[in-house]
Amino acid sequence: VQLVESGGGLAQPGGSLGLSCAASGVTFSAYAMGWFRQAPGKEREFVATIYYSTYSTDYADSVKGRFTINTDNTKNTLYLQMNRLKPEDTATYYCGRGPCKRLSPRFDDYPDWGQGTQVTVSS
Repeated sequence: VQLVESGGGLAQPGGSLGLSCAASGVTFSAYAMGWFRQAPGKEREFVATIYYSTYSTDYADSVKGRFTINTDNTKNTLYLQMNRLKPEDTATYYCGRGPCKRLSPRFDDYPDWGQGTQVTVSS
């Protein structure tokens, strides 16, 4: 499994950014995919997850209503659209391959990770 994130950068508070995760060696119809983030000095935390086959999604309370997770199976790519960004969204964002046929917000349920992409929200 190979996961490669892109799309991070600098945004102002209230702004938007979109992240992408190009996946190879994983079938979206069989596995959930997720986004986590890690700020300096903090543990990696759950952001959002999606299981394509049932169109199921789940979000952390801190991003619900602001972030949207989606997939494009024709491109084998996972996305995270982030709107109304806040300074506390600043972190390195990682995509991960999750468990088989179910959603999970647990870090331990994700055996494969990308290298991460930095998101900084600052004025």
